[in-house]
Amino acid sequence: MKSNFLFIGAMFLFLTFSTSSCSDDDGDGGGGNAAPGTVNATIDGASFTSDVAASGNLVTQGAFATLTILGTNANGQALNFVVNGFDGVGTYDIGGANTIFVTASYTEANASDPTASQSWQAPYDGDAVRGTFEVTSDNGDNVQGTFEFTGKNSNDGSVVDITNGTFNIDYTTF
Repeated sequence: MKSNFLFIGAMFLFLTFSTSSCSDDDGDGGGGNAAPGTVNATIDGASFTSDVAASGNLVTQGAFATLTILGTNANGQALNFVVNGFDGVGTYDIGGANTIFVTASYTEANASDPTASQSWQAPYDGDAVRGTFEVTSDNGDNVQGTFEFTGKNSNDGSVVDITNGTFNIDYTTF
């Protein structure tokens, strides 16, 4: 159980501080209804808003780009997205042919017992498409869009449905 917590902590830090991508694509799409600097969603019927922190990174390594989005709230919940091969405005499947290129996760941290923290990831169990991450606007330092996915907890096999997701995030380019 301790190694699972360490893995979750390491992934959280990795997703917060690293990513590789860059894009000059300018979108003129709507981007959902998220207020600036927020990630919103419905998680198994309950509302989620990133009221503590929301951040984005865009890192480019040669011709390869990665976008990372993170949103957290005061309840210890977090939504993370990693879009390897980011190319600006468009729809990115979570899973399918993008099994290792586009990932999403939902985490419930437990501050009183960190080893009891739980995380649900997509994709899982093969190569089925488990959701989408759509960028409707990218102006070079801000991305907006929508998302939905189904994540699976590797500890207990439970599944969580993330729906009605929107984001409006300024990102740092590396």
